[in-house]
Amino acid sequence: MRALEGRVAIVSGGGRGLGRAHALALAAEGAKVVVNDLGAPIQGAPGRAAPVEGSPAHEVVDEIVGAGGEAVASTEDVTCFEAGERLVATALEAFGRLDVLVNNAGNLRDRALVHLSEEDWDTVMAVHLKGHFVPTRFAAAYWREEAKAGRPVAASIINTTSTSGLSGNPGQSHYGAAKAGVAAFTVIAAQELARYGVRVNAVSPVARTRMTETLPALAQLFAPPSDPAAFDEWDPANVSPLVAYLASASCPVTGRVFFAQGGRINLFEPWTLGPGIEKAGRWTVEELTEAVPGLVGEAG
Repeated sequence: MRALEGRVAIVSGGGRGLGRAHALALAAEGAKVVVNDLGAPIQGAPGRAAPVEGSPAHEVVDEIVGAGGEAVASTEDVTCFEAGERLVATALEAFGRLDVLVNNAGNLRDRALVHLSEEDWDTVMAVHLKGHFVPTRFAAAYWREEAKAGRPVAASIINTTSTSGLSGNPGQSHYGAAKAGVAAFTVIAAQELARYGVRVNAVSPVARTRMTETLPALAQLFAPPSDPAAFDEWDPANVSPLVAYLASASCPVTGRVFFAQGGRINLFEPWTLGPGIEKAGRWTVEELTEAVPGLVGEAG
């Protein structure tokens, strides 16, 4: 039996790149999939939905159906509260239930901090951070009602964070801040939703996407191998088996953030207390002037 047989999943940003790979992988494992994609350019254009017919979401649906799976397309804008409710309703109307939410929609507007516009900041925050919150809010409300009605819930949310937020990357203060927020959102949502039978995890993928292709240096680094038989470590499909596993009903893991690249998977550890200094009373500035450099040096 396939790992996701009978489960229903929503994949936001499912029309291209990582989202497309995830949608195809979930369908291959037996899930019925709502492929959500606004059809916007890489810079993002909230509110400008493409028609479903001919959209990237529809193209992925055609691939899934052509392979014998079940899927429907959605071009709802995940930054819009009402659209998030409609997105969850799409899954319920098409397939009668919802078991998995993969939050993957994203955009990119790299700028040095001193060149960032308010629009750059707001658009990136909206798509990455609010775009995780909105579908999660309505999926969680559905699962809460199911649990309250006594119907068993074994649901899974898989969020998409980034090393830009977890480790930092110049030129991406807004993108990194949003992705760091996604990681925190993941941990807190996992704590809140466990009582309803919902697990929440996040994946920090490194793979070839439209985002990497916008930067010449990355496009060259992430290019497919010249030998077609060689392992393509940057193929976004390498990340999707982890997403499918986290989406399975039998997966026990929740509240964790995973790094995934090629054949490598690591756990990210959350913020933890490192070395410290302590005294019996309030520090003075003069004392801290002496003590803090040593503390920082000890922490490396």
